Amino acid sequence: MKFEYTGRHIEVTPALRSHVEEHFERISHLFDGNNRNVHIVIEVEKGKHRSEIIVKWHDQVLTATTIDSDMYKSLSQTIDKIEKQASKLKNKLIDKHQKAQKISTIKIPISEEIQPAPSSPKIINTSNYPVKPMTEEEAMLRLNEEENQFLVFRNAENERFSVIYKRADGNYGLIQP
Repeated sequence: MKFEYTGRHIEVTPALRSHVEEHFERISHLFDGNNRNVHIVIEVEKGKHRSEIIVKWHDQVLTATTIDSDMYKSLSQTIDKIEKQASKLKNKLIDKHQKAQKISTIKIPISEEIQPAPSSPKIINTSNYPVKPMTEEEAMLRLNEEENQFLVFRNAENERFSVIYKRADGNYGLIQP
């Protein structure tokens, strides 16, 4: 890592430099060992020691600031804040890469809205019922009682099969083969 130090109203001593560099060695695993630019700004104003650290990493800028009565504590707390930010960012990057799916493994779901092409009509046997001999008037009365639109019956007059059905105009039609 490349460290840049700026001291305002204070001289950056070798002890402060080694303190910062030791702490960054401890968290260097978060930064993948790559050379990162770290800018450390320390200042003293009215007995308060302020430290600010700026790290540029993965197109992000991590910043942290702490004010304490002791410069070493202030630097330690600021580095801890940077560590938390770096850890959070690294976890976010790892999660992003691990959740990504290759295009070849993505299955396109078949939507239920697509209906198959209609097949040819089929004959479906719905009910069996006995064909009784009756007159045309009896067949018409029985057709009114049923929900079907037609009725097959044996004509009582000539013993032949006949079909009576309801017409669209409200009348009845009779088919005699």
